[in-house]
Amino acid sequence: MNRRLIIRDEAEADIAEAARWYHDRTPGLGNEFLAEVRVAIQRAVKDPLAHRRLRRRPEVRRVLTTRFPYRVFYIIRPDAIVVFRVLHGARHDREWRKSA
Repeated sequence: MNRRLIIRDEAEADIAEAARWYHDRTPGLGNEFLAEVRVAIQRAVKDPLAHRRLRRRPEVRRVLTTRFPYRVFYIIRPDAIVVFRVLHGARHDREWRKSA
């Protein structure tokens, strides 16, 4: 089944903030981070059930980036994959729970 991809504003803000942080440290690194997040999101869209489930209702799962220590949180809906947060691995789980 093909589901559409929805990226919530909160997730967009998380991604933009992290990309700016990496770019400020090393020019170009922010773009590499963006590419890595894009790959992780595409993995979630391609096979949404393959990644760790964190909650049953709504069904929340997370996919990890490989190079950067980030977690992409998404909800599986019948018609869509909804990315709602992209958080650094050191951030506490309460951050995504209040957004789901």
